[in-house]
Amino acid sequence: MKHGLPKYISTFCFLVVVSALWPVASVRAQGNGPGVRGARAAALSNASVALSGEVWSMGNNVAGISEIQRPSVGFYAENRYFSSALNVGALTVALPLGRTTAPDAGGVMQGAEGAAPSLSPAVAPTWARNGVVALEVQRFGGVLYNETRVGAGYAYRFGQISLGARADMLQVSIEGLGSRRVVLGTLGGQIEIVPRRLSFGASLYNLGQTKLASYQDERVPTILKAGLAYRPGSQVLLLVETEKDVERAANFKVGLEYRPVPVLAARLGLASLTEQASAGIGVLAGAFQIDYAAAFQQALGFSQHLSVSKSWGGKQ
Repeated sequence: MKHGLPKYISTFCFLVVVSALWPVASVRAQGNGPGVRGARAAALSNASVALSGEVWSMGNNVAGISEIQRPSVGFYAENRYFSSALNVGALTVALPLGRTTAPDAGGVMQGAEGAAPSLSPAVAPTWARNGVVALEVQRFGGVLYNETRVGAGYAYRFGQISLGARADMLQVSIEGLGSRRVVLGTLGGQIEIVPRRLSFGASLYNLGQTKLASYQDERVPTILKAGLAYRPGSQVLLLVETEKDVERAANFKVGLEYRPVPVLAARLGLASLTEQASAGIGVLAGAFQIDYAAAFQQALGFSQHLSVSKSWGGKQ
């Protein structure tokens, strides 16, 4: 026990410093909360609730997976402040059900995951006739403290509206104290206000306010997110979002994505409550979408994010 004591003390001290310097994080930065999915969202300071058509929508707003047209898989890795105790890894798979349908009007079609939608009226938007299902496995933390999440989601699009729901089994483990498992639910929705130009997204995480421990009535955070995505042209995407934990102040986020060419994207983001700035790039390399992001928080330093996703086969 004596040999392991310094490790416990150093880890505890680091977590205390994080809690004191970054109130919104308090190591609940993962904190049983929804967290970040994909380096694209990370580069936009997680202003991602209105994004759709990519496998990372499973974690950012499950309604967005309704626009996935081909089977897709993605891997996401995150390192916070160069500490292995704050690593995040996630694997997500999405599968469209049924053949794609082409409505008379409205909708956004993405030729490749994460690509800008076509603004040409000659291109008919399509999506899976019977919706899209997705599975996700995620892990946060190290040996002393970690969280493991397994989630399943489904989303369906009709007209200009997408609705989705997901259920998660969340396990929280502390070395020497054991583990606790809980089940939580999340709802999401998106609507195209102006087809292929302006969309609105919202999600509610942990709608049942699941209790994690009886001590001090500790509960998994309940978080509401709402935001807008606006495309003034095919190369530019502007995002604005607010995120509200029922026990914390609101966090306002803005993001900008610029695509000089269809296979390359540059991104910037700012978040108010966390006082965080972020930037990143995305590259479409054949069938692979590769994204990288770096975020900076003045008191804590840098976080790095990397995600790789792939779609295969024809439209269902």
